[in-house]
Amino acid sequence: MARTNPKTIARAKRVKRIRKKISGTSERPRLRVFKSNKHIYAQLIDDAAGHTLVSMSTVDKDYEPGDDKGKTAAAKKVGLILAFRAKATGISKITFDRGGSVYHGRVKSLSEGAREGGLDF
Repeated sequence: MARTNPKTIARAKRVKRIRKKISGTSERPRLRVFKSNKHIYAQLIDDAAGHTLVSMSTVDKDYEPGDDKGKTAAAKKVGLILAFRAKATGISKITFDRGGSVYHGRVKSLSEGAREGGLDF
C-alpha cells in the first residue's frame, strides 16, 4: 500500500475483510469486480488453483459500446457477456465479490447482467 490516501486505505481494508470470508473454487469461482473512473472489470477466479478462468471488461476487444448510455448500461453488458463466456466454459454457480465497492450503481448493474445471462449466485 504505497498510497496514503484515506479512501484508498479504507477500500483496501474492506477488500481484505471481504476476502477473509469469500473464496472461489473450480466448481464455484469468485466473481471479482473492479471499477475505475472510466471502466469496469470482472473476472471469475479459482482461488484454490490461483487462476483466472474467465474475464471481461469495457476495454476487452469483444466489447462494443453500441447504444450504451452511461457506465451502468456498460456494466450490465459486461455482466451479460461474462455470463455467456462462463456458460461456455461450464460455469453456472459463482460467489460474488464486490471488491470493496458499495453494492449499487455499476456493481449492482454488472451482477444483474450476470444473473440475466444465467449465472447463479
